[in-house]
Amino acid sequence: MSDGTGLDRDGCFLREGSLERVAPEFAPVVAAARDGLTARFGPALLHSVYLYGSIPRGTAVPGVSDVDLLLALHAEPTPEDRAQADALGAELDAAFPQIDGAGILLFGVDRLLSELERHDMAWFVACLCTPLAGPDLAARLPRYRPTSLLARETNGDFFRLLPGLRQQAAEARSGAERRRLTRSATRQLVRTGFTLVMPRWGGWTSDLAESAEVFGRYYPAHAQEMRAAARAARAPADHPHLLDELLAGLAPWLAAEYLAVHGPKAPRP
Repeated sequence: MSDGTGLDRDGCFLREGSLERVAPEFAPVVAAARDGLTARFGPALLHSVYLYGSIPRGTAVPGVSDVDLLLALHAEPTPEDRAQADALGAELDAAFPQIDGAGILLFGVDRLLSELERHDMAWFVACLCTPLAGPDLAARLPRYRPTSLLARETNGDFFRLLPGLRQQAAEARSGAERRRLTRSATRQLVRTGFTLVMPRWGGWTSDLAESAEVFGRYYPAHAQEMRAAARAARAPADHPHLLDELLAGLAPWLAAEYLAVHGPKAPRP
């Protein structure tokens, strides 16, 4: 049972999605993704498949939302594995007008279960991913609480990512490219802002509007910027110039504040 902040009675995260919440419009997409991934990778390579994002949360909007999947492989993914996943993602996007894009993450099981990923990708699988095929890795992972350690290991690398975001924004040429970058970058800003205050708030939400409001309670001077970022994440075409403003103002402040409050994420190889 939830207390209204995504936690159970013991203060641990509840898994936020389920296949029961998948709307009928998206059920064929999920089935095609599951069948396509299991057929392409097979039991020798594939350990398990997970669905995450708005579709298993039941908040997806036809024609607007994308489908997000994560594959756990028995070995570390190869370039060929990633090419296969990208090809299937493109096929799903072309075949189903109810989605606007398909993203497939690939990880080796050993990495997901490693100590280095214990409070990042392992937490992500255990709490934000819905099992779609194969054994559920969550059974081999601990229960999680909204701690500063979790905040640090999920988004404590935002300062490292910021230069790349600025470069991508400077190099974006087409309107479609700009919209895709605005959507992904503003999502990242809002989620980083939320995890900055998550331990103080003491809960979890993936809803962008709610995330921005929670952030604003602790940093009212930046509340309007974060609300604008949340709006742009949902409708990037309506905010063509906002990304540059956010990358020049809110983003560098957020990167510095995150380091000051939680410290840097442990570097990955």
